[in-house]
Amino acid sequence: MLKDIKDKVVLITGAAGYLGKECAYFLAGLGANLVLVDINNSQEISSEIEKKYKVKAHPIIVDFMDEKQVISIANEVKQRYGKLNGIVASAAFVGTSELEGWAVPFKEQSAATWRKALEVNLTANFVLFQSCLELLEKNNASIINIGSIYGMCAPDMSLYKGTDMGNPAAYAVSKGGLIQFTRWLASMLAPDIRVNCLSLGGIERGQPKEFVRKYIEKTPLKRMAKESDIVGMIALLLSEDSSYITGQNIVLDGGWSIW
Repeated sequence: MLKDIKDKVVLITGAAGYLGKECAYFLAGLGANLVLVDINNSQEISSEIEKKYKVKAHPIIVDFMDEKQVISIANEVKQRYGKLNGIVASAAFVGTSELEGWAVPFKEQSAATWRKALEVNLTANFVLFQSCLELLEKNNASIINIGSIYGMCAPDMSLYKGTDMGNPAAYAVSKGGLIQFTRWLASMLAPDIRVNCLSLGGIERGQPKEFVRKYIEKTPLKRMAKESDIVGMIALLLSEDSSYITGQNIVLDGGWSIW
């Protein structure tokens, strides 16, 4: 199982973030060669992966609000590897991103920040997938979008009471759009390319103790997620072991959304 990950070329966006980094190390351990895309420099991660796992890991610095930079990724992948077997699209502004007019009450949320979030969380993926289409089609590739339970469910704001955390409208809307974009792409790109979405529940990253306590109370598995809970499913969706799965929104939330 998952043995065919070896020697595949996988592009990870948001590669310097918590999930992107965990995913990069996990896939490298399975023998994948990587393209690590982030607005921050992933050179340190790349060098460590190449040394530890003896695979290739090429870092690319890209601002996902710059369409030309996003389009340039495909050409760089083609020149360096000549193929692309999968994309893990994890780059996004999230609920804790430090943006003006973001994680604040709705009346204070900014239209300018809304536009930025939709550009990074949704439009940049449209541009990336479109520009990489030729490489993906030739390699029976798999696209994995990283969604959220808040693209499916309304937020329970009682969880946030007494904290400086928030739940921006643009985050929820962009993740909801990404789920539908997944279905649309799966229909349009089949049978050459599979497209799926992983909608994630809350991942524990040092949130306030009271928030974590209340969140766990609502979760049947009685804990928040860890990045290690997610990377195995990503690997499965990149593997031929999932060759009959496409167009799905797979929810990894410890049961949070079943109520």
